[in-house]
Amino acid sequence: MRWKRFAVGLAVAGVVASGTSCSGAPPAAPQQPAAASRLDQVVQRGELRVCSTGDYRPFTYRDASGAWSGIDIDMAHDMAAKLGVKATIVPTTWKTLVADFTARCDIAVGGVSITLERARHAFFSTAYVVDGKTPITRCENAARFQTLAQIDQPGVRAIVNPGGTNEQFARQHLTRATIVEHPDNNTIFQEIIDGRADLMMTDAAETRWQAKQHPELCSVHPDQPFTFSEKAYLLPKGDVVFQQWVNQWLNLALHDGTYARIAQPWIG
Repeated sequence: MRWKRFAVGLAVAGVVASGTSCSGAPPAAPQQPAAASRLDQVVQRGELRVCSTGDYRPFTYRDASGAWSGIDIDMAHDMAAKLGVKATIVPTTWKTLVADFTARCDIAVGGVSITLERARHAFFSTAYVVDGKTPITRCENAARFQTLAQIDQPGVRAIVNPGGTNEQFARQHLTRATIVEHPDNNTIFQEIIDGRADLMMTDAAETRWQAKQHPELCSVHPDQPFTFSEKAYLLPKGDVVFQQWVNQWLNLALHDGTYARIAQPWIG
């Protein structure tokens, strides 16, 4: 009988100890709801807000009437169609691109170069164009401007559109040549044709397209540019869900003929 009472006492003590231990454990933290992805927000809103500068053909162009065109403008409309929403193009400038994108847009398109500075503030999609800076000049001057050393000479006028990677590259590499700012990238090449500037250093894709439009201009070694860069789409920082969806859409477009069909009228 004494042994039975001792065993019962141990069992009761164990229950009490167990209960004390459980009641002393910290309560489980409430599970935080997952943050909504921009992907869901775009679908719910019924609208994809697309920032673009409208001044960088063949990727983006806005004419005097306000009509938009270009490879990336058409690609943005294709993306919106795949999401079942409409695309609204939001004008921006190269100087205000990141700030405008962060405040007003879901994606930024139009020949946006991947840079470490931009990557501090936003995500990028997979790159879809490999490019680099190279000169464009009047054809009679092409032999004069083959190297940076030839370009960086007193009396040479290198024209730039303010705020983007073209200006950054020129100011980094030109110390003796004169840098001329021109605010309108749609008319900047006419400045070279008319003799108010000697050359511009911009992305090889743009020099090829502009040389096709203006027989007076020649792209200087576009297959061997001074730099390496890639084009991609600017996306909201931290939103991996939206980034992965855009990358999947872009991968399909690059391999099922969509990108080639859209680009063909611009680059052949």
